[in-house]
Amino acid sequence: MVAIFSFPDDARWSESEQSVLFCVTVGEFEGSVFVPQRVFQALIGSRPSPEQCVEHYYLNRTGLERIAEAKIRERQLADANIRISGRDLRDLKGR
Repeated sequence: MVAIFSFPDDARWSESEQSVLFCVTVGEFEGSVFVPQRVFQALIGSRPSPEQCVEHYYLNRTGLERIAEAKIRERQLADANIRISGRDLRDLKGR
């Protein structure tokens, strides 16, 4: 059976996590995906503001969603949340 991933258009800044937060659903699973500010810093080359992080999320949305899908498929879940790291971005670029 093929998993159908859904990513609502709800990305926003999470002050408590210092991350961009977006949601993912697949079947009955619902979770949150966090992309820390430091990941965007590595992507951009300077420390971005929260607004710049959200903007860069949208510029890189497809790749970040692919990383979240891979983590779910590989069951790399921390509770019902997914955390994307700089290593995940490097691995994606290396594929």
